[in-house]
Amino acid sequence: MNTAFTRHAGVALPLICGPMYPCSNPELVAAVSAAGGLGVVQPVSLTFVHGYDFREGLKYIQSLTDQPIAMNALIEKSSARYHAQMQAWLDIALEEGLRFFITSLGNPRWVVDAVAPHGGVVYHDATERKWANKALDNGVQGLIAVNHRAGGHAGHLSAQQLMDELGDFGVPLICAGGIGDEHQFSEALALGFAGCQLGTRFIASNECNAAEPYKQAIVDAQEQDIVLSERITGVPVALINTPYVVGMGLKAGRFARWLLNGNKTKHWMRMFYTLRAAFALRKSSLDASGKHDFWQAGKSVGAIHSIEPVTKIIQRFQAAMITMQQGGK
Repeated sequence: MNTAFTRHAGVALPLICGPMYPCSNPELVAAVSAAGGLGVVQPVSLTFVHGYDFREGLKYIQSLTDQPIAMNALIEKSSARYHAQMQAWLDIALEEGLRFFITSLGNPRWVVDAVAPHGGVVYHDATERKWANKALDNGVQGLIAVNHRAGGHAGHLSAQQLMDELGDFGVPLICAGGIGDEHQFSEALALGFAGCQLGTRFIASNECNAAEPYKQAIVDAQEQDIVLSERITGVPVALINTPYVVGMGLKAGRFARWLLNGNKTKHWMRMFYTLRAAFALRKSSLDASGKHDFWQAGKSVGAIHSIEPVTKIIQRFQAAMITMQQGGK
């Protein structure tokens, strides 16, 4: 399927395996790209969770597939040290031949300026028009339209509402959130999206090295089991509602809320939450015992019924796309 996104990314299928902390292990990223989609490297996941030197991790992924891979840059300037590290990772990615980048949680201008001389393309996460407009003003070529059914940092609008809000910008829009099977994939493309970004569906795959209890929790969960918590990064994050999550609570405390509302203090509070959650999510995602039931997922869980190889998942999506192109025959 030839869309503006497939041309930008150099892939056959308008499908992205979204960057996931902590679940974007190298084998999963490579498998999605090898099957015709776009696997996205999440740098903190690659280095902190899976233990790779960033350059060596990229080389390892590229040894598993010769198809394009992308990189995610979380660009909120929570600290000068973190920003410098992200700049270093971006430089390495460019040196290793990556040319497609997804940015989120900040101003993407510095990423756009860094990749432009190399022919790079930047898409930015957006949950509503004002953030999309700012990203486009700063040079991005496409938007990841994050809706209210997404895992990770979920939005508050439906896919249709986002298409209505962002469609007139005239840039490729990627539907992110609520895509668990090939039927939902086809429906999103029929709305006019240039592609879809999936995360939860690929956690429940053979190539993802998340622990089996996490994968099985996704298979067993229904849409109503997904809740939004402010206690991960300070902004809503989608989780499976488990005893651990119930005990932790979903809302920020009074003092934390005061810090999150301050222009000078919100970055520090978000960093505190993020660092605390980073260790907990890493532990829970790899814990084979299932005792640490702290798991991110989106509402696409309702359409996920088994743990499967990436190739099998993507083949079904590809078949649905072909049927769609042939007019449903």
